[in-house]
Amino acid sequence: MMPTKTNSPQRELIDDLSVMLEVLPPTVRKWLESQPDEEHILEIVLDLGRLPEARFAERTIRLDTPVEELDIQFVSERIGEFGKDNRAGIPRTLHRISAIRNRQGKVIGLTCRVGRALFGTIEIIHDIVSSGRSILLLGRPGVGKTTKLREVARVLADEFDKRVIIVDTSNEIAGDGDIPHPAIGHARRMHVPEPSLQHAVMIEAVENHMPEAIIIDEIGTELEAYAARTIAERGVQLIGTAHGTSLENLLMNPTLSDLVGGIQTVTLSDEEARRRGTQKTVLERKAPPTFDVVIEIVDFERLAIHHDVALTVDRMLRGMTPRPEIRARSESGEIEILQKSDAPSKKDFASEPEHAEMMEPVSAGSEPMMVIPPDQKRPMPSTWRLFPYGVSRARLEKALRDLRLPVYIARDVHDADAMVVIKATFQRRPPKVREAMTKNIPIVVVRSNTYAQILSALKELQISANGGAPLESLEERALREAEEGIEYVLNNAQPYELSSQNSYMRRLQHQVIEKYRLLSESIGDEPNRRVRILPIYTDEPHRE
Repeated sequence: MMPTKTNSPQRELIDDLSVMLEVLPPTVRKWLESQPDEEHILEIVLDLGRLPEARFAERTIRLDTPVEELDIQFVSERIGEFGKDNRAGIPRTLHRISAIRNRQGKVIGLTCRVGRALFGTIEIIHDIVSSGRSILLLGRPGVGKTTKLREVARVLADEFDKRVIIVDTSNEIAGDGDIPHPAIGHARRMHVPEPSLQHAVMIEAVENHMPEAIIIDEIGTELEAYAARTIAERGVQLIGTAHGTSLENLLMNPTLSDLVGGIQTVTLSDEEARRRGTQKTVLERKAPPTFDVVIEIVDFERLAIHHDVALTVDRMLRGMTPRPEIRARSESGEIEILQKSDAPSKKDFASEPEHAEMMEPVSAGSEPMMVIPPDQKRPMPSTWRLFPYGVSRARLEKALRDLRLPVYIARDVHDADAMVVIKATFQRRPPKVREAMTKNIPIVVVRSNTYAQILSALKELQISANGGAPLESLEERALREAEEGIEYVLNNAQPYELSSQNSYMRRLQHQVIEKYRLLSESIGDEPNRRVRILPIYTDEPHRE
């Protein structure tokens, strides 16, 4: 496969290395300044009674003079106070100093890590960040998770004009001190008093500051996983990292598996087990994933991207090996797609659980609003491109599949034939919305980020594309399918199974079948319960 290439902007590095060197003991500072590759220092280790170490990307060197108590004290007096996690920093920099204490609490060792703000690192995933989906970054320590989080915050706040809150537990993302590092742009930062309260600050950020995106580093406890789910369910874009190197590794972690939907043991009926060709007891995804996308950082320049976490997890639980999209940055700075993700077939996920909110009714007065009438713009093409802004990508794709619309997701507004946007975002008139209005691109404004609202917005746009012709409703489609099934049974004298429906739709289908005096029954478990039409004439009611 030939790699796909795109242009990449020039990277810019800010490391404030001189500030870090100033807090080190004079002998250590002079020793480091004499190194030819001084600018590539990763961290300096000072342990009492041992030789100082300087760690570079490719080598480790040691000074021949042991560290004394005065050296430890010299550094400690020139940095911020150590928190309960034994971490401190230098105000308005990204450097981090971590302490090792003895049993009496005295500091006997320091790890001075050089913090660097690197601009241009998320160009490789810019399209995913801009989609509004929640993203989880996985990878071993030192591969650049925090560096990418920092730039994601800046891009969302500055380029997309979003309200961004960083929950900065150890002050690694925005630096130490009360004033955050300029690398986060216009994003705001919330301090965490102690690591055990990170989940509480996550919830506080949502409840008090109305963010459109929240950035969180190192989700590692069950409470933090629960807080992340709460944030995602409120329609806030969540960008975070977690302990783990791969999606499979995370799925097997009982504490954090809820981030990707969790696992539960399900006992199938004999019929369902035969239909699937599996044992009666199987593992299934317990709930919708908290994160829509999982990105495994293989190394600093190579990523494995799972674009649909729900479908990928379902495949893994059925013994299928996922094939993520592999992206890499070449030596010339171009982004290459080395491996395309395999598009899973629909039959592989016939039993995929759906969001409880999928059947949420749209109350009167909450219908999506068309901002630019269709007669004020060019005619909609038969196959059109939609740019979602602040709208859940997973729910949008689900609605497109349900309606079977000839629609593609546009990567930017200038490529789009229409836009769907959250009301709160539209009212602020960010640059993307203003661009769409200038170009007379039809915009549908939805009140909330729910499936029902997104579904109604797509219907509104498709009616516009059809020149005002009404769309077939879900109820009409269910009844039409029942009539087609009745015709098949009458002609072939064979049973016929309809597609999965909710209880209300199944009741309507049973009523239609009764008019033809055919027997019908509901089979399967929710959410895959469906109606089967039997070639048996009866005056008895259906069996639900």
